[in-house]
Amino acid sequence: MPTFVLASASPARLATLRNAGLDPQVIVSGVDESQVTDVPPAELALRLAELKCSAVATRADVPSDGLVLGCDSVLELDGAALGKPDDADDAVRRWKSMRGRSGVLHTGHCLHDRANGHRVAATASTTVHFADVTDAEIAAYVATGEPLHVAGAFTVDGLGGSFVTGIEGDHHNVVGVSLPLLRGMVRELGHAWTELWTR
Repeated sequence: MPTFVLASASPARLATLRNAGLDPQVIVSGVDESQVTDVPPAELALRLAELKCSAVATRADVPSDGLVLGCDSVLELDGAALGKPDDADDAVRRWKSMRGRSGVLHTGHCLHDRANGHRVAATASTTVHFADVTDAEIAAYVATGEPLHVAGAFTVDGLGGSFVTGIEGDHHNVVGVSLPLLRGMVRELGHAWTELWTR
């Protein structure tokens, strides 16, 4: 059974993978996300995922049989890519522009097989519909700190879930990793998804 390695510090991604039966070894990439600029949101998510995957896959402490997954998510709104907000004021501004509207959450995925050097990469995109939240709700949500640590300044699996009125596409992708897409990538590299299950 290959050793599954998650090149991400995201607790939501880790929890999603664990709930899907995997038990990843976490190795944070340390990639400077500001090095990729001036590309469309979906491409940005993919490029950052590839950079994170490559940064970890080449490390000496990664098992030789490792399947290394790099991911990155951005919310596209009005053609702009929104990652994590800069601060609380930025998060408030984001929510005032997002409320009552829809955005597309893009998550880039890159999976590298250390055993043979092969890799595959793809982006999953999910449309997210936001509630017409009040200024008071925005202030209270931002005060929790939750939206400061996630792409698009919202979660669907936490406090922000009550402010999402609908999703078109893969729910898990909005959390940070598309399980159906990842399963297909694992199969493309010649492995069975179920062989990665640890329970």
